[in-house]
Amino acid sequence: MLEALGRSDEAQAERWSCFERFLSVRHLRGYLKRLPDFDDFEAEQRALGDVERHGNLLLAIRFLVLWPALDRAAKITVERAGNLDGNYYEILTPASEALAAKYPLAATLMLRAMIDFALAKNRSSRFGHAARHLRTCAALAPVIAEWGPFETHDAYVARLRREHGRKTSFWATAA
Repeated sequence: MLEALGRSDEAQAERWSCFERFLSVRHLRGYLKRLPDFDDFEAEQRALGDVERHGNLLLAIRFLVLWPALDRAAKITVERAGNLDGNYYEILTPASEALAAKYPLAATLMLRAMIDFALAKNRSSRFGHAARHLRTCAALAPVIAEWGPFETHDAYVARLRREHGRKTSFWATAA
């Protein structure tokens, strides 16, 4: 609307504002499309940096996967793994699938967040999904060269067995 009224600067400011508030891929693409050549690259890099520092990790991951900037999504996942909320499977499941091939540690951390949430909150309706996630973690484990500060797959499974060994419906499907 603002463009049609000849108020391009205001339209650009509104696009940037919507991008910042909602981490909107559509608005950032619209903003960058209207920049002069070469200015778009700098603006994109600035925007992706803003996304990496965004307070809502899940929104940032979703944005970076959709952009796509998978390397950045993996980076913030590993750096901020303790802030992953496994309740948001609708973001973490597709993100882990997108990252699995090139960034198996980040994908594993997302899967673990969902497993941990389901087991800690005793969400038995999610046990089947959590078991599938654990099997995926097992498949990814051999290609993870460096675990850093994170538990290896075997250590993670051992801890799950200690903490949630009595959740037989989970373990029956996890095998």
